[in-house]
Amino acid sequence: MATESQTMDATTSVGATNIATSSRTNAPPTMPPTEKPKKFSGIDFKQWQQKMFFYLTTLCLQWFTSEDAPEVPEGSSNKDRFVIVEAWKHSDFLCKNYILSGLQDDLYNVYSGTKT
Repeated sequence: MATESQTMDATTSVGATNIATSSRTNAPPTMPPTEKPKKFSGIDFKQWQQKMFFYLTTLCLQWFTSEDAPEVPEGSSNKDRFVIVEAWKHSDFLCKNYILSGLQDDLYNVYSGTKT
C-alpha cells in the first residue's frame, strides 16, 4: 500500500511531466468552450456580437474575424506552403460557419453566400 507521501510524489511528478511536455509544444493555452450564444434574431446585435466573439475566443478562432490569410514565407517548400494555406482555410471556414450557425434561419439564408 502506498503511503500518502509516495502518492503525492507520484502525482507531483506526473503533473510536472505534463507541464514540461505542454511547455515544449509551444501550443497556445486553450480555454474550454463556453456555452454557444443564442441565435441572433435581429435584436440586440451588439450584445450578440460580444457573446459570439467571446465564444470564438474560447475556440481560438477570434482572430479569423479581423485578419487576412498569412503570407507564406519566401523559400517555403510546396509542402509547407500547402499546409499553411490549408490550415488557414480550414480554421477560417470553421470561424465563418460558427458565426453563420449563430443566426436564425432567415438571416442564415441571407448571409450564407457571403465571402467575408
